[in-house]
Amino acid sequence: MARRSPLINVMVTAVMKACRNLRRDFGEVEQLQVSKKGPADFVTMADKKAEEILFEELRRVRPDFGFLMEEGGEIKGKRDDIRFIVDPLDGTTNFLHGIPHFAITVAVEERGTITHGVTYAPITDELFWAERGQGAYLNDSRLRVSGREKMDSAVLATGIPFMGRDGHDTFMAEMAEFMPGVAGIRRFGAASLDLAYVAAGRFDGYWEAGLKPWDMAAGLLLVREAGGFVSDMTGRADIFGKGSVIAANAKLHAPMERVIKRVHRKLASTE
Repeated sequence: MARRSPLINVMVTAVMKACRNLRRDFGEVEQLQVSKKGPADFVTMADKKAEEILFEELRRVRPDFGFLMEEGGEIKGKRDDIRFIVDPLDGTTNFLHGIPHFAITVAVEERGTITHGVTYAPITDELFWAERGQGAYLNDSRLRVSGREKMDSAVLATGIPFMGRDGHDTFMAEMAEFMPGVAGIRRFGAASLDLAYVAAGRFDGYWEAGLKPWDMAAGLLLVREAGGFVSDMTGRADIFGKGSVIAANAKLHAPMERVIKRVHRKLASTE
């Protein structure tokens, strides 16, 4: 059995407590109280309650840590060099439509480096977790990225910019460039799980723009610790700054990066 550190155990305990209400409310979406904070960007009472539970549980055990949360924003801790990054419900639209593909995800960032990550899918009971230098795991099984070497056998995942978001034309150009050369492209609607699935070898690669740190912090560590590569869409390491990511194994990351750069050059030349 894989041995978890005390900090991972703290995170898992908080996540498991927060997921109880999500399980209860899932399937009763018509009864949920829903508010809109932007076009096609919904926040449910379940989402807010899960974040409250995560904050209370994590703050109780690690009172010195800061927080960066999807709903609550940034909360300074006694220490300014370490913080939790929290998304209480990644895949809110799936949740609201009764689609059983969503997750709670928590990461620890220390001096600018993600050192611990947990992503939990309540409906499938899949716990993805990783510690820097210690590997990535699904429940108690070690994870490795896929071994596929050719784009024509790869299944890629991505995210589609929805109503109210910029980037529709760019995304359509990327899709048009990728589709003829790959075995398939999937859009499941939860970035944290897309990255976890790359770490598990279920997806061979993943790209998306317009992301926030809480969408991907834990997933970036999962992919790295499973032997994969992550970068922003320029091929550099400024993933949080750019809000974009390419994640894949060692053989497919560079070809994906080349496709995206080619698309962006074409678009820039027509402006």
